[in-house]
Amino acid sequence: MKDPVQQAIRSRRSIREYTDEPVQGDLLRRIITAGIWAPSGLNNQPWRFVIVTDDSKRQALAPLTHYSHIILAAPALIVVYLDRKAMYDPLKDHQAAGACIQNMLLAAEELGLGAVWLGQILKKASEVNRVLDVDTDRHELMAVLALGHPAHRNQQSRRKPLEEFILHEFGGNVL
Repeated sequence: MKDPVQQAIRSRRSIREYTDEPVQGDLLRRIITAGIWAPSGLNNQPWRFVIVTDDSKRQALAPLTHYSHIILAAPALIVVYLDRKAMYDPLKDHQAAGACIQNMLLAAEELGLGAVWLGQILKKASEVNRVLDVDTDRHELMAVLALGHPAHRNQQSRRKPLEEFILHEFGGNVL
């Protein structure tokens, strides 16, 4: 396959509906491994993860978001945190968390899984940490990734033309 990374980037969609088939632990670990290979300032690797496949934990997390139906439908969740003790620059570390999450979404795509990045649940970070027994003072909730085998792949997306995104171009025309 030519340009497999470009292909994964362009074919990845937010998947919100899953089959009942469980997600194997080795696949979840491969997805997290892709995440930890994201760049981070000073290579501090500040991310930490909680893997949730337990039904009772998903039931406890569901009321903490408007997207409870996704939490309940997903056979697996990966909860992404930043370890405040490993952080050295909040802006750079938050950017690194985004890169980590994107790597994990692309890895899920490559593995034939569906995933969606849930951020609205951040409004209830303290409650999420209580459910997952995570130290609120030390760990900052970044996202919950819902994962599973896609019920379908009929999601579509479009992007505006490249020219609409480039503010200036110095040194010649590359478009």
